[in-house]
Amino acid sequence: MIQTAAVPALTSYHWLGIPIAAAGAVLLALGTLFQHKSIEAQGPAPGRAAGSMGGGRLQALLRKPVWLGGTAMLGAAILLQLTSLRFSPLIIVQPIGAVALVVTTLATARRARRSPGRRALTAVTLCVGGVGAFVAVAAVSAQDVQISDRHLITILALLGIVLAALATGFGLWRRRWGAVVFTAGAGILFGFVAALAKTVIARLVQGDFEWLSLTCLAGLVIAALSGTFLVQNAHTRGTPELVVAGLTVIDPLVAVTLGIVILGEADTAPPLAIIAFVLAGATAIAGVILLATVRKAPVSTHLSP
Repeated sequence: MIQTAAVPALTSYHWLGIPIAAAGAVLLALGTLFQHKSIEAQGPAPGRAAGSMGGGRLQALLRKPVWLGGTAMLGAAILLQLTSLRFSPLIIVQPIGAVALVVTTLATARRARRSPGRRALTAVTLCVGGVGAFVAVAAVSAQDVQISDRHLITILALLGIVLAALATGFGLWRRRWGAVVFTAGAGILFGFVAALAKTVIARLVQGDFEWLSLTCLAGLVIAALSGTFLVQNAHTRGTPELVVAGLTVIDPLVAVTLGIVILGEADTAPPLAIIAFVLAGATAIAGVILLATVRKAPVSTHLSP
């Protein structure tokens, strides 16, 4: 494949991806809250294996307008994320998903009719500040790159390894898995979904959509469905804050890592920008971890119907 020069991220339209991604994050948070409320309203199924999303439980959810509404919001969030990837590099828009955790915390506090608390507000500030700084630095130093066959093959190979590991673990130890494990697995898969979406969209724009791109599209669908399955199981065993917090930490970490290491979106960034990436990312992660810890205990009580 003929390689063309990388395109700096700071152009007249690259900034459009930022507000689009933020809107998607808001819908992600609200959709997660609605889904969690419906799943929690079902009550625990008999046995420890009840944490798994069986066919009967899924059929019951399909008859719940609240769950369907949440699913529609999540679908809209995915469409907005894909649209944002059309305009901006992966490492710019993916961290904005952390906004979902902030929305989840504030919405839960409003539903409980009480203040989130000083520690939670501190955590929100760290999260927003870290993500804002990361995105600002990425917006002026990241680049759009020409997607080659090597990029696609590398990401697909890594996804195959991850899917095999998760399938093996689920088959052997799913009765022992808690919400953290299910959420972590989903976050990893959704990170690959974002990376594959970026590559497929880029190949379409490049006019180079062929069998390897179709394979990436198939891998994207498989990863998205598998991640959604893991998220539904996580909802049966954890709070919405825990689920959203896990996703907003792991999903961007995986996607940004793929964007930097595999796609090379930060290859032209100066050393100071790399340092700023690390500091801003650490700040956001610290806020997310603190927020999940602060809010995890009381949330399940207030979300109970």
